[in-house]
Amino acid sequence: MGKLNSVDKGLNFIHLSFEDKEIQTGKELTGIISITYQGRFDSISINSLIENSSDIFSYIEVNGKKVNHPYARLSLMKKELLDPNNIKFKVITRHIPTNDISVVKFRVTLIQEHKEIASDVKFIQIKK
Repeated sequence: MGKLNSVDKGLNFIHLSFEDKEIQTGKELTGIISITYQGRFDSISINSLIENSSDIFSYIEVNGKKVNHPYARLSLMKKELLDPNNIKFKVITRHIPTNDISVVKFRVTLIQEHKEIASDVKFIQIKK
């Protein structure tokens, strides 16, 4: 019998939310990660994908601390976070939609010993 998996059991140990469901190019987007998982985990991974594009979001702030992380994926080690159960981050993109909107997929995951424990996915839109 394996570890409890939120996907298998229908539980949600990690929750991702955004202050806005749509943004414009060059505007900051604030995301909030809430974790209720009581077991061990090593890190949290945040991934973004702008559909039909190779453009990315850059991470500019984590829990009030300025960062410069111009990559689609950000890994946060649990031991480096003051409160690993509540994380606030800000991202920004220079992506300009080819049509009226572009859809963005954000995914957060809890990682323990290189295995995914739980995840959540949210979609937002970038408008021209």
